This record gives sequence, structure tokens and C-alpha cells, in this order.
Amino acid sequence: MSTQSMSIQASSIEAEAAIEALTFDLQGETFALEAGMVREVLDLLPETVVPGSAPFVGAVINFRGRVVPLVDLRLAFDMDAAAPTIDSRIVVIEHELDGEPTLIGLRADKVHEVTSITHDTTEDAPRVGMSWRQDFIRRLARRGGDLIVIPDLEQIFAAKGRSSASITPITASQR
Repeated sequence: MSTQSMSIQASSIEAEAAIEALTFDLQGETFALEAGMVREVLDLLPETVVPGSAPFVGAVINFRGRVVPLVDLRLAFDMDAAAPTIDSRIVVIEHELDGEPTLIGLRADKVHEVTSITHDTTEDAPRVGMSWRQDFIRRLARRGGDLIVIPDLEQIFAAKGRSSASITPITASQR
């Protein structure tokens, strides 16, 4: 098989591959996370403010008996923090930090649906013209006339989440 036909075949497979993603809004922008990492979508819960912590991870919640940090992705994207509304939710995800699965709560202004995003509908974030850090965006997906931002949580947590917050990984007995 020639290199060109292998390349075309690989592109075809990549174009057909789709991820299932949970979409949610932050200040009118639509974001998406791979649905496999989402553990639960919660109504708002009582929050405990962590004194001295960065606003990005300024509070924790009690999620089924576990203390889970509550992250405000709006602050990573230089959006203003906003008061919760009747549509606000907490998306609890399991994300690997330092090789350990970790539960993290993410604030969302509104949670939509799980949708399929194919690779051929996505593209890299442009290097110029973005008001957000390019390295915080894994891909941009087009759906209809709208853009969906797929955040790069690794980059965001590396830059924003570890300097002032200690996140406790899930132990085997807590799974």
C-alpha cells in the first residue's frame, strides 16, 4: 500500500471517528467535554469557600460524601464570574491528574445534550484573533452556524489549577 493511500485511509477513518460530548454554556459560549469523563450533572449544591484559594478553584462541594473541588472554567477563559441562575448546574467529571483519577466539579451556566462531534467538523483554534489562550482550546467544532469549544483541561489545570489548590485523587475504595 502506498503512503498516499495509507494517508487517505487514515484520514477517512479519522473523519468517521466521532466523540460523544456533553455540551454546556458559559456566558453564551458553548463548550463540550467528552461524555465518557462526565460522572454526573448536578443541580447546584451548597459550596464551601476555601480561604486563600485562587478564584478558579475557590470552593469545594460535598459529592456523595467526598470533597470535590469546584472549578469555574469561565475564569480560565477570562470571563467574568456570574451569579448562578435557575439553569446553572455542576458537571462532575473524572479527570486524570498526575496519573490519578480525580473528581472535579465544573460550573456550567446551562447544560445541553450529549451530541456527536466528528473530527472532520473540528479544527485547531486560530493562532491570532482569539480572545482566549489558544493552548486552553483543544479543538473548535462547527455545528450549524455555531462554534463549540472543546477545552484542553490538561493545559487549563496545569496553568490554573495546581498552583493554589490541592486536589485529592479518588482512592480505590471510593470508586
